[in-house]
Amino acid sequence: MSGTPKIETRYLTREVYPRLLRYSLRYWHWLLLAGVGMGLFAAADTALIYILKPLLDGSIVERDPFLIRWMPIFLLLLFLARGVAGFFARYGMEWVANQVIYLLRADVFDQFLRLPVAFFDVNASGKMTAKLTYYTAQIREASTSAITIVVQDSLRVVGFIGLMLYLNWALALLTLTVGPAIMGIMRLVSHRFRRYSMRIQSSMGDLTHISEEVLTGQRVVKVFGGEEYEREHFAQANERNRRMSMRMATTQAASVPVIQLIAAIAVSLVVWFAINESGGGVMSPGDLAAFFGAMMALMGPIKRLTNVNAVIQQGVAAAGAIFELLDESAEDAGGERPLAERARGDLDMTSVWFRYPGTRRDVLRDIDLTVGAGQTVAFVGRSGSGKSTLLSLLPRFYDPTRGVIRLDGVPLQEYRRRDLRDQVSLVDQNVVLFNDTVARNIAYGSLADHDREDVISAARRAHAAEFIEGLPDGYDTEVGQNGIMLSGGQRQRLAIARALLKDAPVLILDEATSSLDTESERAIQQGLEALMANRTTLVIAHRLSTIRDADLIVVMHDGAIVERGRHDDLMAREGHYRMLHDMQFRDES
Repeated sequence: MSGTPKIETRYLTREVYPRLLRYSLRYWHWLLLAGVGMGLFAAADTALIYILKPLLDGSIVERDPFLIRWMPIFLLLLFLARGVAGFFARYGMEWVANQVIYLLRADVFDQFLRLPVAFFDVNASGKMTAKLTYYTAQIREASTSAITIVVQDSLRVVGFIGLMLYLNWALALLTLTVGPAIMGIMRLVSHRFRRYSMRIQSSMGDLTHISEEVLTGQRVVKVFGGEEYEREHFAQANERNRRMSMRMATTQAASVPVIQLIAAIAVSLVVWFAINESGGGVMSPGDLAAFFGAMMALMGPIKRLTNVNAVIQQGVAAAGAIFELLDESAEDAGGERPLAERARGDLDMTSVWFRYPGTRRDVLRDIDLTVGAGQTVAFVGRSGSGKSTLLSLLPRFYDPTRGVIRLDGVPLQEYRRRDLRDQVSLVDQNVVLFNDTVARNIAYGSLADHDREDVISAARRAHAAEFIEGLPDGYDTEVGQNGIMLSGGQRQRLAIARALLKDAPVLILDEATSSLDTESERAIQQGLEALMANRTTLVIAHRLSTIRDADLIVVMHDGAIVERGRHDDLMAREGHYRMLHDMQFRDES
């Protein structure tokens, strides 16, 4: 990989904030509590500075006995009120932010479930995971401490400036002349923060993707000596992330002293005017102390408001990327025709063409095929001939580019997508198991309402009961991530048991016995033969010996059907099938 991929977002800051705000406003009462807390906190800070005036003028200079007696108590109560207000401000914002992140993560995960298969073909899973974790974490930071600083410190700035105007309006206006310069610098810095934030997020997606590949494929990495390659691959992505982070840190580090220098110039001017008794007349010691106290107190909020801009821009960039994901077109619900009862299983493909989105090459070309209910049809051919792609059109993982596929005489697009998929069982060559128990992997998803006896029966028919009963906790044994605790053959038997339990009228076996040894394959075949008796079965087989008795064998080459017929007929033609058969026979011999 080379260069730094940049997140192209069509969202501007003014578009992202209102959308985030809609999430927050669901909890307006907590926002109100936090807002009141922030207001009281800022008012208490302003009061603590103003109290310097009566403390110096009344208590020390004039020796007012009332102030001398009650000033310590008033200070104690003021600090107590400030602490309580600060607690409610922080707690309220944290509560809202955590709820917003909870909702965003739920929406992102729901979107993962709704998106079509084609989306994941072109988007790395590591980058999608980063949006669910790293991106939402950035939004959370921007929604809690950052927003708290923006609101609370802005109120403090207003309070301090109001106090300065009250004490000496001329000197206060002189101080405020540096405001436009500070705002100009902050605007310039904001653009740079947002640009670097998007690049940092992109590099974090690369880091997640690379580490995910290494963790899941660590055996391949070790066997094929890929450690050095993966180390360099990760180092490049890590360096991009470090470089972008340092550019953001440099911008942030440079902007703070510049802003503070501008503010210091204003302070110096005020000191010069005050010493020369200009700017509205002579000030008492209390006035002067309170004025300088408010002016110096402004430095803290200004510094934090400058620093927090980086966090906010990171959150805005992350939110923009997440909203782009949420706005991706989800898989539609399909047609309006219900398919509540069991389908017969008649399949008909007419002039079916298909190419993957974003490509120019047709991977399926002019497919015409009719499969009767209850028939077993085997698909054979070299790797890349289009067998798996063709069968992936049946549950509508993809739709044909041209042509039509019918189930029981009705085009698939007319059925409700969920109803259509309820009619199909699938055993894929890449078995997917979940980090759960054996029983829940068999009775997965909509099969969860089956009782334990049904699960055991399916496992026995898949010839999986023997090894399951030998596990430490039997059917309640955790199989680990993607069934890492099981062998390849054991994982495949669980997948077959899952398909057996579903008992759908259309069964797709995509090299379902590819990971089994010969003895296990024979045992599985006995169970599959009983299963195939009353359902339409579409088989992709690597071992041609397993499909000799199929009702129809379809030979595919370069995305097209080149031969079809029964085993003996195809052998007699001495065409593609005979060549594949003889090659495999020689290899096995």
